[in-house]
Amino acid sequence: MGDRNGCSTPGGGGSALSVMAGAVIGAAGLAWWLLSEAERRRQQPRQPRSLRLSTLRTPVPAEVGTGTSSEPHERDLHDRVHELNQAIDDVRRQLESMNTQA
Repeated sequence: MGDRNGCSTPGGGGSALSVMAGAVIGAAGLAWWLLSEAERRRQQPRQPRSLRLSTLRTPVPAEVGTGTSSEPHERDLHDRVHELNQAIDDVRRQLESMNTQA
């Protein structure tokens, strides 16, 4: 009669233990996630403040002539982007040639 209720089956206690272990692991995971989110939120206000402080410490170059000092920086950035695009194209061509050879 005990077999009908599932109480005396060998796997009955094991499934309850599995459920309990899953609940404990889930609770631990949830606690870890909540703590990491709280730590992230606690650190978040410090980040913009430290960025503001670093911009205050960094001297801003003065404007020279009619152009601003950011123009050379923009040209340098444009050159780097162009070089990266060329490198990406080279890699793409190499991959395409590997695919045609295979």
